[in-house]
Amino acid sequence: MSRAEQPSRRTVLAAAVVAAVAAGAAATTPAAATTQEPADHDDPGRATARPVDYHAWTTVRDWRRGTSEGVRVVAGHRPGVVIGAAAGRTDYTDPHTGTTATWEYATWTSPEHRLSAPATETIASWNAHTPAGTWIQVELQGSYSDHTATPWYVMGRWAAGDQDIKRTSVDGQSDGKSSIWTDTFAIDDASTGLRLASYRLRLTLYRTPGTRLTPTVWRLGAMGSDIPDRFTVPASTPGLAQELAVPRYSQETHKGQYPQYDGGGEAWCSPTSSQMIIEYWGGRLTPEQLSWVDPSYADPQVDNAARFTYDYQYEGCGNWPFNAAYAATYEGVQGVVTRLGSLTDLETLIAAGIPAITSQSFLSTELTGAGYGTSGHLMTVIGFTADGDVIANDPASPGDQAVRRVYLRREFENIWLRTKRYNASGKVASGTGGVCYLYFPAHPSPHQRMALAAVGVR
Repeated sequence: MSRAEQPSRRTVLAAAVVAAVAAGAAATTPAAATTQEPADHDDPGRATARPVDYHAWTTVRDWRRGTSEGVRVVAGHRPGVVIGAAAGRTDYTDPHTGTTATWEYATWTSPEHRLSAPATETIASWNAHTPAGTWIQVELQGSYSDHTATPWYVMGRWAAGDQDIKRTSVDGQSDGKSSIWTDTFAIDDASTGLRLASYRLRLTLYRTPGTRLTPTVWRLGAMGSDIPDRFTVPASTPGLAQELAVPRYSQETHKGQYPQYDGGGEAWCSPTSSQMIIEYWGGRLTPEQLSWVDPSYADPQVDNAARFTYDYQYEGCGNWPFNAAYAATYEGVQGVVTRLGSLTDLETLIAAGIPAITSQSFLSTELTGAGYGTSGHLMTVIGFTADGDVIANDPASPGDQAVRRVYLRREFENIWLRTKRYNASGKVASGTGGVCYLYFPAHPSPHQRMALAAVGVR
């Protein structure tokens, strides 16, 4: 479980609308489950009713459509952007070390993307290589449905390592209409009808001055959504019986290890889940990369995942885009953060060999067989039984051999997809509304591409 005894940061996102929810009410409006691609700003003919719009820039054509200052587009098997001739220099004082250093930088700004469904929340994610001496910053600036604009919000300052800067989210960002909560842009009061209508992303690449070092960014995107408030969701019909051979790791194996990273392994549900799927796709670390881990610790790769997903501002390993970015540091792996609309979406992915990491919160009485309750927990869905129940690798298990669990379909679907719930004190709290991490090959098979497109990821 991730910080299970503390209020989830998602609880804050719901605070402004809780007053509009009558005690005991249960909104049951279903999320649309269409599979059409969201329309880009310059492609208005491809609209969709889907309340989730994931869009990314990944191709040479995509990168060339952006506005560059010192950035060069590179082709090849994974097109991306790098520093060409730096646009300038700037000083950055790391808030977590107090160290000030000078960096060369270059920027790339995306075209405006008009959301097919104006959003109450937006989460950016990226895939990049940042060799020592480099790092990146991702920002979002949008237009509201009332035709005013947001400021440029920092969505993350990130490096794969932790020697040059401490990767971090940025607190305290708000304009009175929207705010940034760790990794999520959120409309402050969704009940007013205000929405984010469009956005641009700005990418800044940094390197040590006077060197030829450069980050490389292959994927930059964001997921905007407007999930209706609901305590329950409609039941889906089982349609698949299949199980994927995903490695099993328990976060509890690491209890007490490296407490500087989110208090130790008992809070590492997110990096533990990430590591399972990374290894499913063939990602491996060398003995040299793991040499910093105490050799007496089992599964040292999980310790590594915790260290290199850790958000020094959030003080946790559960920053969603940081986990996706970590997965993509492994050769041949891509990672995105999105929302899915049903267990049918998960069945589509599993049928193509793609497991998914889901985020949910629940009371111990709401998930039969779990044996715990949590305000926020990540687990890996690896398949479905003949009865349609969910097969999950649940890292909140006493050991690796106990990680495989079968959870009742109806219970799992509801705790994952709802946006409102009652906590142990009987108060209204938030749910994640279907958030998941998807990790998949850099070059998916045709079947995998079709499955990803069916859930809105390209």
